[in-house]
Amino acid sequence: MSKTVVEVTNLAKRYGGRTVVDRISFSVSEGEIFGLLGPNGAGKTTTLECLEGLRRPDGGDLRILGTDPVREPSRLLNLIGVQLQSSALPPTIRVDEAMKFFCAYHRVVPRFDLLERLGLSEKMKSRYQALSTGQQRRLSLALAIAHRPPVVFLDEPTAGLDVATRAELHRLMAELRQRGTTLVLSSHDMAEVEEMADRVAILLGGRIAATGSPRELTATGSGLTKISVHATGTELGHFSGVARESRHEDYHIYYTAETGPVVSAIINRISTTGGTLIDLRVERPSLEERFLELTTKEAC
Repeated sequence: MSKTVVEVTNLAKRYGGRTVVDRISFSVSEGEIFGLLGPNGAGKTTTLECLEGLRRPDGGDLRILGTDPVREPSRLLNLIGVQLQSSALPPTIRVDEAMKFFCAYHRVVPRFDLLERLGLSEKMKSRYQALSTGQQRRLSLALAIAHRPPVVFLDEPTAGLDVATRAELHRLMAELRQRGTTLVLSSHDMAEVEEMADRVAILLGGRIAATGSPRELTATGSGLTKISVHATGTELGHFSGVARESRHEDYHIYYTAETGPVVSAIINRISTTGGTLIDLRVERPSLEERFLELTTKEAC
């Protein structure tokens, strides 16, 4: 049975008379990557900040490895690593000084290996203010995981990163997960979350609109599977169970909720008419399409 590491029960947070997090509940298991999705103002960052001990909830109960972030802040510090959307590092601090300072605080040896892995080895003597946005975010990530915390919170971790660094970050996240580290990820990048997360919660208006694995979430929507077919020597035409179809260059494109029967019918028609199948691609509905479906319903 998986060990519960992060537990949120009826979390509520208000600013003035406005409720930004409305009694949400979820849990995250050890070694899991859990994604928080939602449009701006949905309550993602506020939820993370309450878990990180940066904001005091107005209701509910929070636990990280049994620790209450509000009542036990000193105990929390070595349990979590945090990469914020914006850093509070002094503008004149050097990269190597920042790493030494954070590691001294947590009583661990400075992790210069992380700086090298994240492409910052040549910036060791550079001041924080001289770094690009992407370099600042890479430094923030290195500092967040330098003390090997069991739980890591990542708020828009790949914003401003180039393709190569983004790929390296994903490899690092996968390694952390394999070692049993629990990661809670907030991102606007749907493809990133769909690729990396084991489970996802979609926040809308401060409430959880849906939760589950990316595959479970896309399967519960009304999205249609896209089937692209390139065949020669035959005219494919229409198939039962296809909701809509189109043509693009040499491809017939079909959208359907009955993937298996339609694919079988396509292959059978090509075979019986003496055609040749050149290419067939089946694309499931994406997490982004499911997200847009939910947000559109909320707006209505």
